[in-house]
Amino acid sequence: MTAEDTAAELDPDQLGLMVLRVWGYKQGEVVAMMIHLGLRLGLFRALAGAGPVSAAALADRTGCDGRWIREWLEGMAAAELLVRAADGADAVTYELTPEGAAVLADEDGSLLYAGGAFVAPPPPPDVVDGMVETFRTGIGLSYDQRGPNAAHQIEGMLGPWTQLALIPTILPRLDGVVERLTAGATVADVGCGSARGLAALAAAYPASTFHGYDSSRHAIERGRANLAEAGVTNVELHHVDGSSLPGEPTFDLVLTFDVLHDMTHPEQVATAIRAAIRPDGTWLIKDIRCADTFEENRANPMLAMFYGFSIGGCLASSTSEPDGAGLGTLGLPPSAMARLCGDAGFERFEELDVGEPANLYYVARP
Repeated sequence: MTAEDTAAELDPDQLGLMVLRVWGYKQGEVVAMMIHLGLRLGLFRALAGAGPVSAAALADRTGCDGRWIREWLEGMAAAELLVRAADGADAVTYELTPEGAAVLADEDGSLLYAGGAFVAPPPPPDVVDGMVETFRTGIGLSYDQRGPNAAHQIEGMLGPWTQLALIPTILPRLDGVVERLTAGATVADVGCGSARGLAALAAAYPASTFHGYDSSRHAIERGRANLAEAGVTNVELHHVDGSSLPGEPTFDLVLTFDVLHDMTHPEQVATAIRAAIRPDGTWLIKDIRCADTFEENRANPMLAMFYGFSIGGCLASSTSEPDGAGLGTLGLPPSAMARLCGDAGFERFEELDVGEPANLYYVARP
């Protein structure tokens, strides 16, 4: 069959849709880089609350070149992230709406802020080459093998949530936890990352003592810098994995936020947490909102992105040892989480849905 014969058999409407779909994903990649540049240059912050702004005014406000700013503004308007208005060729303005500011500029005040997902640039070529090799060997890249950018990106994505939701919204829903933290509790954050959550908790509950555990040296380095910047002294970081917790009941509260599905041996970590938690302690878990089957997960409009996150990070981390569990981003739906906690010896297990689109919470107690 010739190329002409193949082309003649193609449905032109379906072909057009496929071409548009594929190039739409490429456009998303390019727009993501433009968002990254806008964040790094402070362009979204400069636009937030400023009303209609000309390219020249934004260039002057941010110290950037006017021609480059105009090209970026036109691109953001084409992506429908800015509102463009023109009163003739020489009177063009661009505006970031209040909704746009909540998503792209208000890191400190909006739970809908998404800029953290764009703070790190694309992976360097050596990391991409390593990802290609994982498909051949089945052994993924650990977070440290993905370089400092991985820790930076995770911090950007999870940090704002910790400051805006954990302390005012999540902890008060746990029986007796806030009272114990106020009086003075011992807390472990397993998979603490860059310790932004610990910094916020330590400042809010100075009578408590906090311990952060993470196997990534890049995350621990960032964590120590973040704690120093926050000026808190009631936190100790440990560069070890979660299976290295104390072997006796030590902690009143244990936290695992978006990390269990990344682990090579989550069952070992759950068992270690059970041994390290006090009989009246609480284990608070945050993990990806997902279901048991692909068909059920199709209700998530961002499902393809979640699978991409998995190949780029979660599955890679969870297969970074030859016998790794390989759960991936969507590997711990509620049924699997309940089994994990039950097998580790937790007798009480509760699902806690606070309405976050991407995450569910669980409370496990001995």
